[in-house]
Amino acid sequence: MQVAGIHHVSAITKDAVKNHYFFTHILGMRLVKKSVNQDSPSSYHLFYADAIGTPGTDMTYFDIPMAGKTYPGVSSISNTGFRVKSLEALDFWQQRLASFEVPVLERGVAFHREVLYFEDFEGSRLHLVVDDGTGIPYGEAWEKDDIPLEFAIVGLGPSYITVRHAARTQETLTTILGFTEVGHYPSPVAGQPETIVVSSGEGGPAGEVHIHTRTDLPVERPGRGSVHHVAFRIPSMDDYPKWQERLTQAGYQTSGLVDRYYFKSIYFREPNGILYELATDEPGFASDESIETLGQNLALPPFLEGRRKEIESKLRPLPFEA
Repeated sequence: MQVAGIHHVSAITKDAVKNHYFFTHILGMRLVKKSVNQDSPSSYHLFYADAIGTPGTDMTYFDIPMAGKTYPGVSSISNTGFRVKSLEALDFWQQRLASFEVPVLERGVAFHREVLYFEDFEGSRLHLVVDDGTGIPYGEAWEKDDIPLEFAIVGLGPSYITVRHAARTQETLTTILGFTEVGHYPSPVAGQPETIVVSSGEGGPAGEVHIHTRTDLPVERPGRGSVHHVAFRIPSMDDYPKWQERLTQAGYQTSGLVDRYYFKSIYFREPNGILYELATDEPGFASDESIETLGQNLALPPFLEGRRKEIESKLRPLPFEA
């Protein structure tokens, strides 16, 4: 039993309007769900993905208007990847990001693949990676007039994790979650140990975690732009309770079985303090909206629906459409 790749990545924004503009207008992703933080329903939870909300294409943001600055460090999910299909696509994105004055930090190579590192307006650390399509399949790109379909983002790429003790993270990912070590490459920082790459599912960027070791940094102080957690895919609903059993038998404290309505989840922290979620592929974002109308209205899971008026009264209006 192993996870089948990355399911979604969840981060923090202090400005949902600018966040929506960045991910839908600049990056060309689709808002597939406008909901609330189910643990604190007075704030929004926005989900950006491909055209149909395919597991493995989904970047989500918790809207926390009072979020402070992020101070990067270890024990963090330090960069999130997005897949494109070709070098020509990467060229297109390098020019497009520059045209929107998005900070492009570097273009280079990581684990034999061309990558482009950039940040959003809040300092979210992101990158685009060229995927040749031999691993986990592409998502269904969302059509946008000024982004050629062949250049569109087609799903999440690797998650970078920065820790002080890589062996601890690697053991959790390989021994517990079923990842396989597939290689390594030099650290981007001189004098630091090599980056370890582990892979899951059918492989390729959408199945990878890159473990960076930094012995020179303090623990990250998260804030706006930082990643809250990364979720890995449970493709079979039958395996969902089995994962809870495996984690508890291995001595991990978990959230227990948590029904998020659009997927079912288990949360736990690994020894370096990284928060992981295991999330089922089913039932998906079309559980309460049609594919055609995803993200157009405030969606609440059934256990919050009875509080809709109360919840809506506490949410500030968002002046954008899906």
